[in-house]
Amino acid sequence: MSGITKPTLNHLMICSGRAYPELAQEVAELLDVELVPTRALTYANSEIYVRFEESVRGADAFVIQSHCAPVNEWLMEQLIMVDALRRASARRITVVSPFYPYARQDKKHAGREPISARLVADLYKAAGADRLMSIDLHADQIQGFFDGPVDHLFGLPVLLDYVKSKYSTDELTVVSPDAGRVKLTDKWSDSLGAPLAIIHKRRDPNKANEVAVGEVVGDVEGRVCLLVDDMIDTGGTICQAAAALKAHGAKCVIAATTHPVLSGKAVQRLNESAFEEVIVTNTLPIRDDVVIPKLTVLSVAPLIAGAIKAVFEDGSVASLFERH
Repeated sequence: MSGITKPTLNHLMICSGRAYPELAQEVAELLDVELVPTRALTYANSEIYVRFEESVRGADAFVIQSHCAPVNEWLMEQLIMVDALRRASARRITVVSPFYPYARQDKKHAGREPISARLVADLYKAAGADRLMSIDLHADQIQGFFDGPVDHLFGLPVLLDYVKSKYSTDELTVVSPDAGRVKLTDKWSDSLGAPLAIIHKRRDPNKANEVAVGEVVGDVEGRVCLLVDDMIDTGGTICQAAAALKAHGAKCVIAATTHPVLSGKAVQRLNESAFEEVIVTNTLPIRDDVVIPKLTVLSVAPLIAGAIKAVFEDGSVASLFERH
């Protein structure tokens, strides 16, 4: 009678897409593992090919991809990587998308519109993902779009520790750039023990990415105003908000936001804005041609590494945020 082979021990493997390998490398170093050697290329007709160059059988695999422009290309690459892992018999596959693609298309605003954030979740599942991990989802309901565990991480601890180390909380007023961000602003206000203000705005339905800033609700005169949001895309909203705060007597204005999308005229707007400092994280890469002297970039690699370690060891991801 032949002997029975012992089951392969669970092992951690970190895979990286091509969008932002530097972040994945930093995460891997913190976890003391090597990135899985991967051959990835784009054919002349724009199709993507991926092959992992070592066995992933039985692995607990984490596929890290940042969804900067071109979003569709990097999303497709990540889906192909997940499919390759599934077909190569990885034991569990976790998609790590620090900036969830299509997150702003989370509901229907009018008839005949898609819910693209749900479609992305379905694509991940169809490709073979068992679990999702993302940072500061634009809308909490996205957690329910995926049929499986979703680890919703928060960039607030990373940003908050920096703000506390540099600015006096006695002078701070936390400001929401619009009514939709009040829940996030309230968390900041509680954590800092600082008062809260809101900027009321109206968006022109006929002009995408353009807003009209209204009135400031709250006392901001003579205060250090901290504008908080989940992302800076074209910069229109947050830069207009900064100008409104200065017009209402703010001593200085700073911003803290997780995702630096920085598309369109964002660089020019931020450089010409009333901000003294703009604090972001590296969920997305900052392009080489982006020069913003007032920009401070903080790393989320320790946050992602901690969450991956907790999932791999069947620990608690929520415990990472108990201090805050």
